[in-house]
Amino acid sequence: MIEAFAHPGLMLIFGGLMLALNRSLLRDALALVIPVFALWMIWQLPEGTLWRFDYLGLRVEPLRVDSLSRLFATVFTLMAAVGALFALRQPSRLELPAAFVYAGSAVGAVLAGDLFSLFIAWEMMAIGSTLVLWSQPGEAARRATQRYLMMHLLGGVLLLAGIAGHVQDTGNIAFVSMSLDSVSHWLILAGFLINAGAPPFSAWLPDAYPEATYSGTVFLSAFTTKTAVYVLMRGFAGEELLIYIGLFMVFYGVVYALLENDMRRVLAYSIVNQVGFMVAAIGVGTPMALNGAAALAFVHIVYKGLLLMSAGAVLHAVARRNLSDLGGLFHSMPRTAAFGLIGALASLAAPLTSGFVSKSMVLQAAAEQHLVWVWMLLVAASAGVVLHSGLKFPWFVFFHKDSGLRPSEAPWHMQGAMAILAILCIGIGVYPDPLYDMLPHPVEYLPYTAAHLLTQTQLLLISALAFFLLLPWLQRSQTITLDTDWLYRRLAPAGLAAAGRAYRAAAQPAERVTRRLRQWVGDIVVQHHLPSGRMAQTWPTGYMALWMLLLMLGCLVLYFWQID
Repeated sequence: MIEAFAHPGLMLIFGGLMLALNRSLLRDALALVIPVFALWMIWQLPEGTLWRFDYLGLRVEPLRVDSLSRLFATVFTLMAAVGALFALRQPSRLELPAAFVYAGSAVGAVLAGDLFSLFIAWEMMAIGSTLVLWSQPGEAARRATQRYLMMHLLGGVLLLAGIAGHVQDTGNIAFVSMSLDSVSHWLILAGFLINAGAPPFSAWLPDAYPEATYSGTVFLSAFTTKTAVYVLMRGFAGEELLIYIGLFMVFYGVVYALLENDMRRVLAYSIVNQVGFMVAAIGVGTPMALNGAAALAFVHIVYKGLLLMSAGAVLHAVARRNLSDLGGLFHSMPRTAAFGLIGALASLAAPLTSGFVSKSMVLQAAAEQHLVWVWMLLVAASAGVVLHSGLKFPWFVFFHKDSGLRPSEAPWHMQGAMAILAILCIGIGVYPDPLYDMLPHPVEYLPYTAAHLLTQTQLLLISALAFFLLLPWLQRSQTITLDTDWLYRRLAPAGLAAAGRAYRAAAQPAERVTRRLRQWVGDIVVQHHLPSGRMAQTWPTGYMALWMLLLMLGCLVLYFWQID
């Protein structure tokens, strides 16, 4: 049964194909209108399963709507719209169509009610995001695209194997909550975690995202990891293992973001850090924790998009990406600096910003479950967020020692996109009720209590003091930070090369022995089978009679032996 409701994900995908066939003003108009129309479609859908049909005896549900899926579909289409405005003058004709296919696939994934539909959307996301990354010319982007695709194909293979095993075990493909009680469910979890940027495969994210165009990174930051957060919420809420994985991601992101010099790699590692908060909250699994994970995913897409837009505007203006080459840009790009500062304040969960009304829910959920050590580690990680995303990025880019660069302010469409996200960062922080109303569970939480305000203000002040005290050690130079991708980018090729040399060294004596053996066997064959050889000679009839007598005698001996 397919009810008379259009699928908003398909609307975005077909819209992307339309963009590829149009140019100039019509293309720009379609890029702005299509995601807004898709957003309107999402809010016209009633809750429930709207599309379902049987295929090979399995119930397929490509369109299922509830509060959680509507929340993620809303922010995905919103980010597609604002991202399209930011990328309006992007010279690449491939990026916007690919981004719309990417966004539509993400919407399809969160609206999927079965694992088959989820897998189709999952793989289309990989294709769309790869094309977005491929839109950037150059050898570095090409190699990053290859590594990115390799990692996501690995995740897709694991997910498909897990789905096949799940169908074999249960006989259905409904996407419901699962437990880690079978190999198939472990494989599904592994496929989800690779897209979430979980260890040991976290390095694909900071490796790939900074190699995209100034606008491509904005699209890449919004969909893949947050879709992974959604499916983890849907499939594995309450799994304790996710708490440990999330905590590892939190500190992994903090450490590497503090070490980095590339401004977009700093923000990419910050994505891993923030997704770690969400994964840990999913591991806690209470309604408060799941509300906190969903709210943080929503606002993170917004404020991280704003930070990456400000970084993209700087990259577009000066064509430099290292923090050591930037500084003092607030003189000539004051509005971009202001928008970046708002995004930074939201990322460090300052009061009256969207980060404050969402991240504090995660901390509160850990406290309510008496997970004291989890709460303490998350608070410590929050201080790390202040250091890298909240202070390091805006300070070194806009307010640090003047680099002498005097670029023009960002174009109007970039400023407009950043203004929309900045308004959302402040608006949600001041009035969070509309966001709370979209969360999957009823919200009984007041963010602006004296305890929350005092705790967060103290954390921000202490972290800011630590930042400026440690400023001489935080200044970066032209260095390369080694990550786990070193294992397959450097160690594995070096190991294969060494194995090849060892094989060639061992093959030389083995080849000599083989050559001599082959020659010896050949000589024997020639000796016996040439016309003058032993086997080609004429044998007397008596020899044949003698051999037949011996064979018959042998048969008689065996026969009487068995009788005895």
